[in-house]
Amino acid sequence: MNCAAYPSRSSDHKRQSFPLGRVDGQPQVKIRQRRVRCMISLTLVSSILSFAAGMPRAAVAAPANVGDVAAAAMAYHDSGSYDRDFRSVIQEASEWVRLRAGHVSKPAIVLDIDETSLSNWPEIAANHFAYFREGPCDALPEGPCGVDTWEKTAQAKAFAGTLSLYAQARQHGVAVFFVTGRYENEREATALNLETAGYRDWAGLVLREDGSHTASAADYKTPARARIEQDGYRIIANIGDQPSDLAGGHAERGFLLPNPFYRVP
Repeated sequence: MNCAAYPSRSSDHKRQSFPLGRVDGQPQVKIRQRRVRCMISLTLVSSILSFAAGMPRAAVAAPANVGDVAAAAMAYHDSGSYDRDFRSVIQEASEWVRLRAGHVSKPAIVLDIDETSLSNWPEIAANHFAYFREGPCDALPEGPCGVDTWEKTAQAKAFAGTLSLYAQARQHGVAVFFVTGRYENEREATALNLETAGYRDWAGLVLREDGSHTASAADYKTPARARIEQDGYRIIANIGDQPSDLAGGHAERGFLLPNPFYRVP
């Protein structure tokens, strides 16, 4: 109901004059009735809003203690369970690649880099699962350790299982593409690290444009896989440690490696 449509006191308090018995051509009694209904409607809306504002918010359960979670993540890694679960996924991917390699034209696989092909555990452990993008990394195994600095040292070691999968793929004529969330300014260091870790003769290394940002890594990695397909390749396996590495399709199968240490949206 539009209350402003009915005559009311003006802002400057000047009295308005209307012919006796009618206002804007309508009987005064009808005008009064509409004003009453309008006032009731406004009162009702105001009451509803006040009630809603006073309602308690939905209860949220207390999350797990951050210190306990960090200790559990460290124990998961140090106990050997992380390596076991990692190898299990890689073994499944290896069997799939071996099965499919000879049945498609221009087969390819896509590998993420960090916590998929190369391990950043020295930096992760030194930072106690915190993330420091900038800063030095000159006191390992103590932290803090700046991620940019760490990655540009090209010291990360290969995961043995992923390196074995890589070698198997190449032996079966499968092209390997690395699609990473690292930026172009790290291309030289990243290529050097891959080569020194044992990854050689890859088909492509895709990095983000410097300064680019997306809400999810999937918004950048999905189009990257689409471009590989446009070049005539059939991506038979996409392997990464984050759900965002696999989201968006453009691969026959996706293989999610364990990583409770950090999340990339």
